[in-house]
Formats: sequence, structure tokens, C-alpha cells
Amino acid sequence: MSHMDLEQAKQRLASGEYTCVLCREGETVTSTQRGVRPLVRWLTEGTDLRGFSAADKVVGKATAFLYCLLGVKAVYARVMSKSARQVLLDSGIHAEQETLVEYIINRAGDGYCPFETAVLEISDPSKALSAIRAKMQEMNITL
Repeated sequence: MSHMDLEQAKQRLASGEYTCVLCREGETVTSTQRGVRPLVRWLTEGTDLRGFSAADKVVGKATAFLYCLLGVKAVYARVMSKSARQVLLDSGIHAEQETLVEYIINRAGDGYCPFETAVLEISDPSKALSAIRAKMQEMNITL
């Protein structure tokens, strides 16, 4: 694993312009969208992110499954849930975080992130993607 890619992604994330940054050998993909949206969009569009290293603000279990499906090799998060870290490690993806938490909270700060809840009992990434898409539809979140 090239630590340079991950370091570059972390630096770009630290600039504050993006919510997630993916780097591979000088190639960079960024998003300013929050939550699962950019990852689901890249999966839907068939964007090839295999072998990239990702830096993200928040990585919960749902996001971790999406990174598995995208084929990244490393994920850094400012905040990562324990279940997300486990999903990444189980898939052979290097995982680093600034803060490790029990679970990701929702934006209102009064409960679990809805996507974290949607994949709570799921262990298969493709089943997770279906649950995430269904939750997005239910919440009227478009790509």
C-alpha cells in the first residue's frame, strides 16, 4: 500500500474544501456532497476507484461497505464507527481514524445515523448497497 496516496488524500481533506478525497498515483477524485451520496453516485456511474486511498470526514458502517464495493485499498476518517472499521479490516482495507466511536449519530444529534441503522444487521456489501439505496429513496435523497 502506498502511504503517499493516503497522505495526499488526508492533506486535501484537511484543506476543508471537500467531504471526501480519493487519491491514486497522482490521480485525485473529490466530492463536496455529504454522507453516502458521492459513493453511491460513483458506484452507479461505474467510476473505477480500485486501488485508491480515501480520506473522508465521517465513515460509518454503510460508508465502509460502499468503500469495499468501490475497491479502495485504504480509508482514513476523522470519525469512524467501530463497525465501519471492522468491515474495512475484514475486507483487507487499511483503516485509520482520528476518532473511533461506537456508532455514527444522525445530523440532529439525537440518534443513530439512518444509514448506520439501515445496515446494522447486514454483513454483505451488495445487500448493504440495496439497503442504502432503499433508505435514500425513503429519505428523498437523490444522486
